[in-house]
Amino acid sequence: MRIVLATPAYWPAHAFGGPVVVARGLAARLVERGHDVEVLTTTLTEVGERASGRTRVADVDGAKVTYLGTPLRYRWMGITPTLPLALGRVRRPDVVHVMGFRDPVTTGIAAWARVRRVPYVFEPVGMFRPRLRKVRLKRIFDATVARGVASGARVVIVSSPRERDDAVAGGVHPGRARERGNPFPDPPPAGADDPLAGVVPGGAPVVLYVGRIAAEKGIEHLVAAARRLPDAHVVLAGPDDRHGTMAAVRAAEADPVTAGRIHLLPPTPGPPFDLYRRADVFVLASGGENFGLVAAEAASVGTPVVVSDRTGIAASFREDEALVVPYDETATVDAIARVLGDADLRTRLAEGALHAARRSTWDAVVDAQLAIYEEAAR
Repeated sequence: MRIVLATPAYWPAHAFGGPVVVARGLAARLVERGHDVEVLTTTLTEVGERASGRTRVADVDGAKVTYLGTPLRYRWMGITPTLPLALGRVRRPDVVHVMGFRDPVTTGIAAWARVRRVPYVFEPVGMFRPRLRKVRLKRIFDATVARGVASGARVVIVSSPRERDDAVAGGVHPGRARERGNPFPDPPPAGADDPLAGVVPGGAPVVLYVGRIAAEKGIEHLVAAARRLPDAHVVLAGPDDRHGTMAAVRAAEADPVTAGRIHLLPPTPGPPFDLYRRADVFVLASGGENFGLVAAEAASVGTPVVVSDRTGIAASFREDEALVVPYDETATVDAIARVLGDADLRTRLAEGALHAARRSTWDAVVDAQLAIYEEAAR
């Protein structure tokens, strides 16, 4: 098949989280299976940095990737004036995969596909339900500019039952929603170096979070854990999403109760598997995630995982494979305390995490994705 993938950010824009990792992995494996994949994206690489205004084309894992010049941006959204010119050069695909929502690239390419009568699938990557900032403005945008994105798609792809519920509540007919899920990665062998050498004292318990330092990610619950558990060191690895959450982290760094036990690390250029291995427990106490790929990454190396029941990935875990807790500070801190204080529980969760990882492979995800493309192209 000839497939065009539209996404607001692509590799190496690792600061934008799990969707970038999934998009690259999906494109690479589709190429391996003999499909022709072209990616259209922006030059965004970091949350707060200026992007390049020059368009460039690169081969990434065998896929042709057009990084459209992005001279302007509004918050995380890249504005790409040359998108119409780029679309004029695109050879007609069998199917378009629109991966993202409320940004110029995916909105524009979905409109192009409708005009050209090219079948497309729409994957909102957790953004379909308006939440957090400017909810009223998002609803107006959805009802006007982006009105046709979901309704014009042959299939709407969701990664979890939670996201399916959001899509259906937002007006997507249940018969057009397909749950594809996301993979648990196949991690590389462990490195020789300790990624927390010189940061955390040897033998101290480590509570880890990886991802954007943003509102509704449960960062405040991790800070509360550091206050209540005097031996625990909380490690946060990721970029500041400029939601104001970083101010609370900086305050905790200076608070005499938690000073020296809150550690902020920069984002890494790929999944930090050795950092996951170093942690005693990984925590994703988010108030809303369509999936939560970082928890899958942690589980794939056998790190005990605590996730909130508002994450899509919670449905991927069975008993003794993770602790699933309410989106609540007390519940989260209690779960962390249980894991750190019970060696037998840590062992069960570590073994269970590996079992969960073996059930959700890239092969299964690509098989499901191809079936969706074939359905849409009919």
